[in-house]
Amino acid sequence: MGSAAATFLLPVHLKQHSLCVDLKRSPLLFFSKPKRRRQSTAPVARLFGPSIFEASKLKVQFLGVDEENHPGKLPRTYTLTHSDITAKITLAISHTINLAQLQGWYNRLQRDEVVAEWKKVQGKMSLHVHCHISGGHFLLDLIANLRYYIFNKELPVVLKAFVHGDETLFNNYPELEEAMVWVYFHSNLPEFNQVECWGPLRDAASTGPRKAGEAPSSSWLCRPLRCKADCDCCFPARSLIPWQHDFQEVCRESAGQPQQ
Repeated sequence: MGSAAATFLLPVHLKQHSLCVDLKRSPLLFFSKPKRRRQSTAPVARLFGPSIFEASKLKVQFLGVDEENHPGKLPRTYTLTHSDITAKITLAISHTINLAQLQGWYNRLQRDEVVAEWKKVQGKMSLHVHCHISGGHFLLDLIANLRYYIFNKELPVVLKAFVHGDETLFNNYPELEEAMVWVYFHSNLPEFNQVECWGPLRDAASTGPRKAGEAPSSSWLCRPLRCKADCDCCFPARSLIPWQHDFQEVCRESAGQPQQ
């Protein structure tokens, strides 16, 4: 109290000078409020926010395939991978899956590639897309539910990348955007090892699979079956995807097993 009273008795200009010196030079009176470090919400936004296709981050490679050849005459596949570090997407368009693109410890650990092939069955074109949910090592099994969610969320972006990357093909054959999309989720867990019909490519690339409660079209009920005998209306003769093809069909009209 005594020191405080003495302070008020000093001349005004001396009091201001004294306080100024004390605040600037005295380490006991110098307080700096630490800045609170802002935590990045980018990973959360990428996981739960909307998925957006950015053409500037897409790199397209044509490997021995003509941009203009119809996939009902020559085999055509897509191999898509991405980098979590650079956010770059690499799309290889070729006659077979680009296995070289899937090599390396990172790809074998993550297994986040998406591969697809065009098929002509009974004269109708369809796009068959494959994703690896779990199996191979236990880490994937632990987060199978999350991986299934992420693939469902990001697949419309993947389909947009297919259409954009193979732009010349779709410009020459715009009817391919009306082809049905069948998505194969590969998993060692029965609840995730299944096939889903996402409807026409144009719609699937925009909104993803049909919404819950929406009645499926009659043409979506089951995968089309190849002719048992040799014919010209089915191509290619067997799947170009070198993965197992033992799935639970989401929708079937009969108990017969669809052929690949």
